[in-house]
Amino acid sequence: MDAHEVNRARAKLALFVADVFASVPRKDQRAKGDCYLRGLMLDGRRKSIQPMAERLPDGNEQNLQQFVNQSTWDPVPVRRRIAERMVPLIGPDAWAVDDVSFPKDGRMSVAVAHQYCGALGKQANCQVAVSVHAVSDTASCPLQWRLFVPEEWAHDAGRRHKTGISQEIGHREKWRLALDAFDELARWGMVPPAVVADAGYGQNADFRDGLDSRDIGYVVAVRSDMTVHRHDAQPAAPAWSGNGRKPQPRYREKPSPLATLAAGHGRSAFTEVTWREGSRGPMRSHFLALRVRPAGVRARRLAQNAATSRYGCWDGVLPEVTLLAEWPAGAEAPTDYWLSNLPADTQIAELVHLAKIRWRIEHDYRELKHGLGLDHFEGRSWAGWHHHVTLVTAAHAFLTEQRLAPKADTPDSPSTRSLTPSKTC
Repeated sequence: MDAHEVNRARAKLALFVADVFASVPRKDQRAKGDCYLRGLMLDGRRKSIQPMAERLPDGNEQNLQQFVNQSTWDPVPVRRRIAERMVPLIGPDAWAVDDVSFPKDGRMSVAVAHQYCGALGKQANCQVAVSVHAVSDTASCPLQWRLFVPEEWAHDAGRRHKTGISQEIGHREKWRLALDAFDELARWGMVPPAVVADAGYGQNADFRDGLDSRDIGYVVAVRSDMTVHRHDAQPAAPAWSGNGRKPQPRYREKPSPLATLAAGHGRSAFTEVTWREGSRGPMRSHFLALRVRPAGVRARRLAQNAATSRYGCWDGVLPEVTLLAEWPAGAEAPTDYWLSNLPADTQIAELVHLAKIRWRIEHDYRELKHGLGLDHFEGRSWAGWHHHVTLVTAAHAFLTEQRLAPKADTPDSPSTRSLTPSKTC
């Protein structure tokens, strides 16, 4: 936005800030929040504090530095209020789990380490965060952020003290951080219609089991080399000789890789499905849905533990899910695969729609990063990082509200309905 556009939106932004930052106790802090959001939304190549302060007529670099890096305001209630406003407005078809990386120099920025950096497509020095987004085909909004703390930071007392990481925060795998985010959203009274994620999460049996145990439906990407049993495969146990332990029931046939199983049905078994209108016309491809039972040592152990804790024993039967495979026109074999625990009678068009909906957050990440400076934060502290990403989320939410609002606000319009007294408590 240019300065004229920002000034035209000042009144609406003031109402937005008053609502979203109502938990911030001091009036001067809320005013700095308003200023920081305007700095993020103004045109400019860098959205770090110094250049933003120079562009803003009321910008004060020292005040903004203190507000973001040293102030003790809690970002969690702010994110909660953003979620309460945005989820009804977006009407999400799913919540998407994703990773985002922040390339960094040096080793003193909070949670920085040499690890895979998606922004660069290689191992590099960076921070990594896990995010959860409400997503539809028309809009998305981050609901939760979890900064990933690498193992090397778990016991590095010096760096932890300098960056302000509290004692109770340690290393947790990314899939656990995602489940933590779902648990916090559940405490806010928010339940996902379904969860979508890439293969970095979908391939993980513990992550899928965590969603199952929370009664959360999912459509998650998996790799082609993942192995499964057919849905009608039955475990069997050899006859017991009467000596030693009784043999445990197991699937006696070797499981098949997804690529082999899907290709074995032939191209004719795949159905053409259109999932949305793209910029160049309808988005369509060919898909096959099959019922399968994921194999592997970890999947078996999780199934056994779940059955034993619930029933006291296990019959060897692995849980059944739906495999969705895509075979694009012109491809020599299927190219993409997803697993879903949605009901067996879920229409293939709905599975495809959910499998493909992650495109929206990639679209909005461009705005979060390149337009709003998500990865421009130059501070080093735990509190500063969380303040910055919360403020960027707020700026993105405000712009999304303006895009989705009718041209002329009315008492019933989405942009004003959430600002009525009954909605601001």
